[in-house]
Amino acid sequence: MALAAGKQDGNSLAVNGTPASARVRVRRGAHKGRYNDAAVAAALARGLVAHIAFVDGDQPFCIPMLYAHIGNRLYVHGSRASRVMRCLGAGIPACVAVTIVDGLVLARSAFEHSANYSSVIALGGFVRVDDEDEMLGVLEAFTNKLLPGRWAEVRGPTKKELKATAIASLDLDEASVKLRIGPPDDDHSSDAALPVWAGVVPIETHYGEPVASPGLSPGIVLSPSVRGLKGRSRG
Repeated sequence: MALAAGKQDGNSLAVNGTPASARVRVRRGAHKGRYNDAAVAAALARGLVAHIAFVDGDQPFCIPMLYAHIGNRLYVHGSRASRVMRCLGAGIPACVAVTIVDGLVLARSAFEHSANYSSVIALGGFVRVDDEDEMLGVLEAFTNKLLPGRWAEVRGPTKKELKATAIASLDLDEASVKLRIGPPDDDHSSDAALPVWAGVVPIETHYGEPVASPGLSPGIVLSPSVRGLKGRSRG
Protein backbone atom coordinates (compact mmCIF):
# COMPACT_ATOMS: atom_id res chain seq x y z
CA MET A 1 0.00 0.00 0.00
CA ALA A 2 1.41 3.38 -0.95
CA LEU A 3 0.70 5.14 2.30
CA ALA A 4 2.85 8.06 3.37
CA ALA A 5 4.75 8.04 6.63
CA GLY A 6 5.42 11.16 8.62
CA LYS A 7 3.97 13.13 11.48
CA GLN A 8 0.27 12.63 12.03
CA ASP A 9 -0.96 16.15 11.43
CA GLY A 10 -4.40 17.36 10.42
CA ASN A 11 -3.93 16.45 6.76
CA SER A 12 -2.78 12.90 7.48
CA LEU A 13 -5.68 12.39 9.88
CA ALA A 14 -8.05 13.28 7.06
CA VAL A 15 -6.49 10.52 4.94
CA ASN A 16 -5.80 7.94 7.64
CA GLY A 17 -8.92 8.45 9.73
CA THR A 18 -9.26 8.86 13.47
CA PRO A 19 -9.27 6.05 16.03
CA ALA A 20 -12.69 4.81 17.09
CA SER A 21 -11.44 4.66 20.69
CA ALA A 22 -8.32 5.21 22.76
CA ARG A 23 -8.00 1.42 22.97
CA VAL A 24 -7.02 1.10 19.30
CA ARG A 25 -5.06 4.34 18.95
CA VAL A 26 -1.46 3.66 17.92
CA ARG A 27 0.70 5.21 20.65
CA ARG A 28 4.26 4.24 19.80
CA GLY A 29 5.02 5.59 16.31
CA ALA A 30 1.63 7.28 16.09
CA HIS A 31 2.27 8.39 12.49
CA LYS A 32 2.15 4.72 11.47
CA GLY A 33 -1.50 4.38 12.54
CA ARG A 34 -4.30 3.96 10.00
CA TYR A 35 -7.92 3.97 11.09
CA ASN A 36 -10.03 4.18 7.95
CA ASP A 37 -12.05 1.25 6.61
CA ALA A 38 -10.00 1.03 3.40
CA ALA A 39 -6.71 0.54 5.26
CA VAL A 40 -8.21 -2.14 7.52
CA ALA A 41 -9.81 -3.93 4.56
CA ALA A 42 -6.59 -3.84 2.51
CA ALA A 43 -4.55 -5.39 5.31
CA LEU A 44 -7.15 -8.07 6.05
CA ALA A 45 -7.32 -8.97 2.34
CA ARG A 46 -3.58 -9.67 2.36
CA GLY A 47 -3.56 -11.69 5.58
CA LEU A 48 -4.56 -15.31 6.04
CA VAL A 49 -4.33 -16.11 9.77
CA ALA A 50 -5.75 -14.11 12.68
CA HIS A 51 -4.62 -14.60 16.27
CA ILE A 52 -7.66 -14.38 18.57
CA ALA A 53 -6.95 -13.55 22.22
CA PHE A 54 -9.53 -14.01 24.98
CA VAL A 55 -9.79 -15.07 28.62
CA ASP A 56 -11.65 -18.18 29.75
CA GLY A 57 -12.02 -18.17 33.52
CA ASP A 58 -8.67 -16.90 34.80
CA GLN A 59 -6.65 -18.30 31.88
CA PRO A 60 -5.75 -16.18 28.82
CA PHE A 61 -5.57 -17.90 25.43
CA CYS A 62 -4.39 -16.81 21.97
CA ILE A 63 -5.55 -19.05 19.12
CA PRO A 64 -4.45 -18.79 15.45
CA MET A 65 -7.45 -19.10 13.13
CA LEU A 66 -8.26 -18.67 9.47
CA TYR A 67 -10.72 -15.85 8.89
CA ALA A 68 -13.02 -14.31 6.31
CA HIS A 69 -13.74 -10.61 5.90
CA ILE A 70 -17.10 -9.48 4.52
CA GLY A 71 -18.04 -5.79 4.56
CA ASN A 72 -17.32 -4.42 8.02
CA ARG A 73 -17.24 -7.80 9.74
CA LEU A 74 -14.59 -10.43 10.39
CA TYR A 75 -15.67 -14.07 10.66
CA VAL A 76 -14.07 -17.12 12.25
CA HIS A 77 -15.35 -20.68 12.33
CA GLY A 78 -14.68 -23.99 14.02
CA SER A 79 -16.27 -26.95 15.76
CA ARG A 80 -19.25 -26.16 17.97
CA ALA A 81 -17.53 -28.25 20.67
CA SER A 82 -14.31 -26.22 20.67
CA ARG A 83 -13.39 -23.91 23.55
CA VAL A 84 -12.62 -20.95 21.30
CA MET A 85 -15.97 -21.04 19.49
CA ARG A 86 -17.86 -21.59 22.73
CA CYS A 87 -16.19 -18.57 24.34
CA LEU A 88 -16.37 -16.28 21.32
CA GLY A 89 -19.97 -17.23 20.64
CA ALA A 90 -20.83 -16.14 24.18
CA GLY A 91 -19.66 -12.61 23.34
CA ILE A 92 -16.74 -12.33 25.77
CA PRO A 93 -14.23 -9.50 25.06
CA ALA A 94 -11.67 -10.48 22.45
CA CYS A 95 -8.69 -9.05 20.61
CA VAL A 96 -7.94 -9.96 16.99
CA ALA A 97 -4.46 -9.48 15.49
CA VAL A 98 -3.52 -10.01 11.84
CA THR A 99 0.09 -9.35 10.82
CA ILE A 100 1.83 -9.36 7.43
CA VAL A 101 5.62 -8.98 7.42
CA ASP A 102 6.86 -7.53 4.11
CA GLY A 103 10.60 -7.22 4.64
CA LEU A 104 13.61 -7.06 6.93
CA VAL A 105 14.85 -3.51 7.56
CA LEU A 106 18.61 -3.72 8.07
CA ALA A 107 20.32 -0.70 9.57
CA ARG A 108 23.95 0.14 10.37
CA SER A 109 23.34 -0.32 14.10
CA ALA A 110 21.64 -3.21 15.89
CA PHE A 111 19.32 -0.74 17.62
CA GLU A 112 17.72 0.51 14.38
CA HIS A 113 16.95 -2.89 12.85
CA SER A 114 13.25 -3.34 12.16
CA ALA A 115 10.74 -4.84 9.73
CA ASN A 116 8.26 -3.50 7.20
CA TYR A 117 4.80 -4.77 8.08
CA SER A 118 1.06 -4.22 8.28
CA SER A 119 -0.62 -5.12 11.56
CA VAL A 120 -4.36 -5.02 12.24
CA ILE A 121 -5.79 -4.92 15.76
CA ALA A 122 -9.54 -5.21 16.31
CA LEU A 123 -11.34 -5.24 19.66
CA GLY A 124 -14.84 -6.19 20.70
CA GLY A 125 -17.15 -9.11 21.27
CA PHE A 126 -18.02 -11.72 18.67
CA VAL A 127 -21.62 -12.60 17.80
CA ARG A 128 -22.70 -16.12 16.95
CA VAL A 129 -24.04 -16.64 13.42
CA ASP A 130 -27.02 -19.01 13.36
CA ASP A 131 -28.82 -18.17 10.11
CA GLU A 132 -28.18 -20.99 7.63
CA ASP A 133 -28.03 -18.75 4.55
CA GLU A 134 -25.55 -16.43 6.27
CA MET A 135 -23.47 -19.41 7.38
CA LEU A 136 -23.29 -20.70 3.82
CA GLY A 137 -22.25 -17.27 2.55
CA VAL A 138 -19.52 -17.05 5.17
CA LEU A 139 -18.22 -20.56 4.41
CA GLU A 140 -18.13 -19.64 0.72
CA ALA A 141 -16.08 -16.55 1.62
CA PHE A 142 -13.71 -18.68 3.73
CA THR A 143 -13.20 -21.16 0.90
CA ASN A 144 -12.64 -18.52 -1.76
CA LYS A 145 -10.27 -16.57 0.49
CA LEU A 146 -8.04 -19.64 0.67
CA LEU A 147 -8.37 -20.24 -3.06
CA PRO A 148 -10.43 -17.95 -5.33
CA GLY A 149 -13.01 -19.95 -7.29
CA ARG A 150 -12.68 -23.09 -5.17
CA TRP A 151 -16.23 -23.00 -3.75
CA ALA A 152 -17.75 -23.59 -7.19
CA GLU A 153 -15.55 -26.68 -7.74
CA VAL A 154 -16.31 -28.64 -4.57
CA ARG A 155 -19.25 -30.17 -2.70
CA GLY A 156 -20.99 -27.74 -0.39
CA PRO A 157 -21.66 -28.43 3.31
CA THR A 158 -24.36 -30.89 4.30
CA LYS A 159 -26.98 -30.16 6.97
CA LYS A 160 -25.01 -32.37 9.37
CA GLU A 161 -21.77 -30.49 8.67
CA LEU A 162 -23.46 -27.12 9.16
CA LYS A 163 -24.91 -28.30 12.46
CA ALA A 164 -21.42 -29.26 13.68
CA THR A 165 -19.94 -25.90 12.64
CA ALA A 166 -19.92 -22.72 14.70
CA ILE A 167 -19.38 -19.31 13.10
CA ALA A 168 -18.85 -16.05 14.95
CA SER A 169 -18.51 -12.52 13.61
CA LEU A 170 -16.82 -9.39 14.93
CA ASP A 171 -17.83 -5.85 14.00
CA LEU A 172 -14.71 -3.96 12.85
CA ASP A 173 -15.81 -0.54 14.07
CA GLU A 174 -13.03 -0.59 16.68
CA ALA A 175 -9.97 -1.44 14.61
CA SER A 176 -6.66 0.04 13.53
CA VAL A 177 -3.72 -0.74 11.27
CA LYS A 178 -0.11 -0.03 12.16
CA LEU A 179 2.11 0.07 9.11
CA ARG A 180 5.83 0.50 8.46
CA ILE A 181 7.26 0.99 4.99
CA GLY A 182 10.58 2.23 3.62
CA PRO A 183 14.29 2.09 4.40
CA PRO A 184 16.05 2.09 7.79
CA ASP A 185 15.81 5.23 9.89
CA ASP A 186 19.55 5.86 10.10
CA ASP A 187 20.15 7.19 6.57
CA HIS A 188 20.36 10.73 7.94
CA SER A 189 22.21 9.98 11.18
CA SER A 190 25.91 9.80 12.02
CA ASP A 191 25.66 6.02 11.48
CA ALA A 192 25.19 6.58 7.74
CA ALA A 193 28.99 6.89 7.42
CA LEU A 194 29.60 3.40 8.84
CA PRO A 195 30.97 0.86 6.31
CA VAL A 196 28.01 -1.50 6.81
CA TRP A 197 25.41 -2.46 4.19
CA ALA A 198 21.93 -1.16 5.04
CA GLY A 199 18.60 -1.47 3.28
CA VAL A 200 15.51 -3.64 2.97
CA VAL A 201 15.34 -7.35 2.17
CA PRO A 202 11.82 -8.13 0.90
CA ILE A 203 10.03 -11.19 2.24
CA GLU A 204 8.03 -12.89 -0.50
CA THR A 205 5.65 -15.86 -0.24
CA HIS A 206 4.61 -17.86 -3.28
CA TYR A 207 2.66 -21.02 -4.00
CA GLY A 208 4.63 -24.16 -4.85
CA GLU A 209 3.91 -27.17 -7.02
CA PRO A 210 0.60 -28.83 -5.99
CA VAL A 211 0.97 -32.28 -4.38
CA ALA A 212 -1.91 -34.66 -5.13
CA SER A 213 -3.73 -36.42 -2.31
CA PRO A 214 -2.70 -40.11 -2.02
CA GLY A 215 -6.32 -41.15 -2.47
CA LEU A 216 -6.96 -39.08 -5.62
CA SER A 217 -8.64 -41.10 -8.35
CA PRO A 218 -6.58 -41.64 -11.51
CA GLY A 219 -7.06 -39.19 -14.36
CA ILE A 220 -8.20 -36.22 -12.28
CA VAL A 221 -6.34 -33.11 -13.37
CA LEU A 222 -5.73 -29.89 -11.45
CA SER A 223 -8.82 -27.76 -10.95
CA PRO A 224 -8.79 -24.35 -12.65
CA SER A 225 -8.55 -22.61 -9.26
CA VAL A 226 -5.44 -24.62 -8.34
CA ARG A 227 -3.84 -24.13 -11.75
CA GLY A 228 -4.25 -20.39 -11.27
CA LEU A 229 -2.11 -20.49 -8.12
CA LYS A 230 1.03 -22.06 -9.56
CA GLY A 231 3.94 -19.68 -9.15
CA ARG A 232 1.73 -16.87 -7.89
CA SER A 233 2.75 -14.84 -4.86
CA ARG A 234 0.63 -14.67 -1.73
CA GLY A 235 -0.26 -11.20 -0.43
